Amino acid sequence: MKVNKAMTRILLIVLFLVIVGAQGTTSVDAQTNDARAMTEAEIAAAFAKQKTRGLSIVPTVAPDATATSPALSQVVVAELPKDEQVNINISFDFDSSALREDQKPRLVALCNVMKATDVQLFRIVGHTDSSGSDVYNEKLSLLRAEEVKRHMESTCGIPGDKMEAVCVGARYPFDSADPRGDVNRRVEFQALS
Repeated sequence: MKVNKAMTRILLIVLFLVIVGAQGTTSVDAQTNDARAMTEAEIAAAFAKQKTRGLSIVPTVAPDATATSPALSQVVVAELPKDEQVNINISFDFDSSALREDQKPRLVALCNVMKATDVQLFRIVGHTDSSGSDVYNEKLSLLRAEEVKRHMESTCGIPGDKMEAVCVGARYPFDSADPRGDVNRRVEFQALS
């Protein structure tokens, strides 16, 4: 089996983080709506799985001239198995896309992994719960994904052209048994290439 340089680097990062224990962070238990952060090792491992899956950007249909945003009509977002998702449970105030100060520390581990990996393009997927109309949730989830992208660029130093912000509204709830649950309001990261 031939392993390319990019995959080797990711696997080395994962191995290093597992060895040092990635102390000070714990894993997300989404079923109990535990808002603890993923460890750097868990994030790196999930990105490695995503890269081997070969996610790609695929147009759904010809761009709709009436769409409010290109992201609403041009991008298909792959729903990944939960063990491959990099979900960051960011709490936003009601009807707001502003990234709260108390939520920014949750992005630190992700920032470290994004800097260390050779992934060329990350997709930031905004999710909402099922409160509100589909159109409203699509727009709100895009605004939230764009806000997180701005933060990753300005605070973390990830180049803007290495990230794309897209929205899915409430289409892919993390907990389908509770579509209005807090755990469904999240930002997911995908490694595209």
